Amino acid sequence: MGVTAIATASAQFRQILGIRFFVGDADEAIARMSGGGLLVVPAAPALQNIAHDLGYREALQGADVVITDSAFMVMIWNRLKRDSIRRVSGLKYLSSLLKQPDFFQASGSFWIMANGESARKNCAWLRRQGIELAAEDMYIAPLYGKAIKDAALLKRIEERRPRHIIVTLGGGTQERLGLYLRSELNCKPSIHCIGAAIAFLSGDQVQIPRWADKMYLGWLFRCLSNPRRYMPRYWDARKLLSLLIRYGSSLPDSR
Repeated sequence: MGVTAIATASAQFRQILGIRFFVGDADEAIARMSGGGLLVVPAAPALQNIAHDLGYREALQGADVVITDSAFMVMIWNRLKRDSIRRVSGLKYLSSLLKQPDFFQASGSFWIMANGESARKNCAWLRRQGIELAAEDMYIAPLYGKAIKDAALLKRIEERRPRHIIVTLGGGTQERLGLYLRSELNCKPSIHCIGAAIAFLSGDQVQIPRWADKMYLGWLFRCLSNPRRYMPRYWDARKLLSLLIRYGSSLPDSR
């Protein structure tokens, strides 16, 4: 690889809080995942736990692609470092990902859902987009503890052997599950931990218009839809500011 190629590749990443973030666009991230691996989309409410949630931190460090979903992180980083990295939201990433031909083929994708109601709404929306899922291509996740083991899920995936696994669980859990799957599966699918992104499209959560997502206002729509649930989460995310000021590109001390 020549000097120019190395410089170009290096420019596509930033080390932020010890995590190697990919700062290209959604299509470039999808291309990087074409051969399999683990992609994670850390949002600010979960990312501020990186100092004390060691399992979550391990998953972020071990992921093949980490995209810049957190508008709060991007704005702070660009201001502190006089940088100009772009935000790629989980919603934008998923919208681009679902255009891939694999999703319109039988057993092309396997979806891990948070609960039965979410699965019903998400599958109905996918069907309207022309993506039909067999019952065997969905899995309702149990409540995982700190140590994740799920032999039933591994068995189902090995039987179906999908090209893509989409994990739609909460931040802090889905990343650890994704790392577990990548480590334990004999096949090598692309594992996309996109959290609530599909819920914004399917109506399982408040729908976020594309313009609001581009203007970094998705958090506001969520807070207005359910203040009691989401306002405490986003208020806690303020801790990310002090972490970025103190540590910058370095991994925070564990505590």
